[in-house]
Amino acid sequence: MDDALKAVLVTLQPPGLSDYTAQSHLGELRGLVNTLGIVESRGLVVKHREPHPRLLVGSGKAEEIVAAALDFGATLVIFDDDLSPSQQRNWEELSGLTVIDRQEVILEIFSERAFTREAVLQVGLARMQYSLPRLARSYTNLSRQRGGARGNRGGGEMQLELDRRVIFDKIDKLKEELDKVRRHRDRTRSKREGNSLPVVSIVGYTNAGKSTLLNTLTDAGVLQEDKLFATLDPTTRRTALGGGLEILLTDTVGFIQKLPHHLIDAFRSTLEEARFSDFLVHVVDASHQDWDVQRLTTLEVLTSLGCGDKPQVLVFNKMDALAENEVLRRGLELQFPEAVFVSLRTGDGLDALKTKLSETLKTLRRPVLYRLPLNRGDLLGYLYKHTQVLSEAYTETAIDVLAVAPPSAAAALLEFAT
Repeated sequence: MDDALKAVLVTLQPPGLSDYTAQSHLGELRGLVNTLGIVESRGLVVKHREPHPRLLVGSGKAEEIVAAALDFGATLVIFDDDLSPSQQRNWEELSGLTVIDRQEVILEIFSERAFTREAVLQVGLARMQYSLPRLARSYTNLSRQRGGARGNRGGGEMQLELDRRVIFDKIDKLKEELDKVRRHRDRTRSKREGNSLPVVSIVGYTNAGKSTLLNTLTDAGVLQEDKLFATLDPTTRRTALGGGLEILLTDTVGFIQKLPHHLIDAFRSTLEEARFSDFLVHVVDASHQDWDVQRLTTLEVLTSLGCGDKPQVLVFNKMDALAENEVLRRGLELQFPEAVFVSLRTGDGLDALKTKLSETLKTLRRPVLYRLPLNRGDLLGYLYKHTQVLSEAYTETAIDVLAVAPPSAAAALLEFAT
């Protein structure tokens, strides 16, 4: 996207949607657009009773939007709601401007932020899946082109069918390459599971401070910016919690309202890192006016991924921004007594967070005393390889080892547990 572009942003407000929520949706769309570098925009909240199939809104409202865009000197109109291919085409014919929707904005951001091979493939697949119906529906005679018996089309086959075949071929190739990358990810995950270290995933709304938390605890050096979707790729680093406890901490892509299903599907293997974690660290931006909506959106996405029941440590970040709002701060503490309240910018609350992580880990993986025969050095080696050994002591009759074991190792060592 060109930073010289001027855009009109449109959020539709159906009956039942409050003015506050509509303005919130518009604000989030502006944040997405700003992330693309489009800093000059005008926002419109358009009230309407019901969706219209041709333009989403009635012709009168549509003309008002076009007039506002032309008056602003916009070259781009961006809808917060999804546009069908035909609606997108109708809007561009009506306005003479480029018209896109929220999905395309997010796809563009993801395209700019994709650096690893997996992220590039995931974004490419999502973009192809998004583009396919827009190609197909731009031709009114599509159904006739797809009719007829196999091998009976001859040299008169239209360009549309060729274009469709090209996209289908690209989708198939992207899926094949992604399968290879995912198999490698599965192997890496299996190695981690064979490791004694517990895995903890950081989840939360985009721009809540997940990457900052990872960097603060592990010196990972992950990109952190005050922009939406600053990082797409999961990064895993080892960190010590004290008392001999260590974990593997994994950053994940941020969530957002109305996350396009193409992206959820394409990034499913990345998002599913949370499913294979011992527990989750759910980071919430306490300074955001819609922090609870963002918290609930994250919970909804986690549920859709099948890890809604995973144990969580709730962390409210950016508490320094509430330094002068004691009422709100105290309200959060009363509403979420088990949460941890931190400021990653100032470092306040980090010790409490580490203590909470340690306590959660001990609850899920309690240290067990294993009493090994003196002549079973092989078992001692197994413990050091597959568990976290906290202490080792020799007596006259046995080797006493205090260790935190993953489920697989705990089962193998059950007869030596005291």
